[in-house]
Amino acid sequence: MLQPDAYNYEDLMTPRQAMPLTPSEMSTDYNILSRKNYHTHTRLCKHASGWVDDYCQAALAQNVSVLGFSDHTPLPDGRWLSVRMTLEELPGYAAAVHQAQTAYPGLTVLAGMECEHVPEYLDFFRETLLGQFELDYLVGALHAYLYRGEWVGLYGNTITDDQLAAYADHHVAAINSGLYAFIAHPDLFGVPLRGWTPAADACSRTIVEAAVACQVPLEINAYGLRKKMVVDSDGCRHLYPLRRFWEIAAEYDDLQVVVNSDAHLPEDVLGNTDDAIRLAQELRLRVVNDSLDEDIRIRNAYHR
Repeated sequence: MLQPDAYNYEDLMTPRQAMPLTPSEMSTDYNILSRKNYHTHTRLCKHASGWVDDYCQAALAQNVSVLGFSDHTPLPDGRWLSVRMTLEELPGYAAAVHQAQTAYPGLTVLAGMECEHVPEYLDFFRETLLGQFELDYLVGALHAYLYRGEWVGLYGNTITDDQLAAYADHHVAAINSGLYAFIAHPDLFGVPLRGWTPAADACSRTIVEAAVACQVPLEINAYGLRKKMVVDSDGCRHLYPLRRFWEIAAEYDDLQVVVNSDAHLPEDVLGNTDDAIRLAQELRLRVVNDSLDEDIRIRNAYHR
């Protein structure tokens, strides 16, 4: 099992002053495409602040129309508890989000969870999260990946060419599972990356091609724009969104993209999504925020 320290990314997840995109990353005809955010956390994950009501009230104040909660899911074996709720807290989380769905009639609230793709717990995701707790959707996310039978965290490590291939393969498995409404920050390998390589290019294409084949949206995650920048052999850049990943993604006309704030503070329910949408516009990516909530409704009707 992954050692706790290998999953400790608190230093990089601490909210910082927003980092604007450079002029070359901005489009000149920018308009906000959506007031819908499907990636929101609560204090239960231990690296966010605020409760469900705090985020709903902030969303209404910012004219958000759809707010999806997707806190980190607990796992039956209790792993990685430093960055997620316990199983005992899961019923209270689900109840609070479901209650908010009726308490805020001016806001569409969706109940979800962000899931590490742990193969042995896919039935738990289906039967407990989607079934017993009647969540609306799940988000696939890899903060760690399987490499030669061991879990490797993205934070606090470097990444080799072989590990990039393993990271991509783990994404393909997550996408092919059919469980997830979208894949969060697929370019998170930018955290341990120390410069673009052919292996990084191949990793990106593997993930994007799987998403296109299965029609699963990939997320441009604006949380990375609120974190410190890094300097590597490619110069000064954001940890993510990783521009070179999205330039490759733009080569695939059928790719669907969702833009989310990944809010860890109530005031960030739309945090830096304007910058992320500018990037999507510049690269002519197909943003599907405005239809994703309907897609989630259709998926639920099919599975239930």
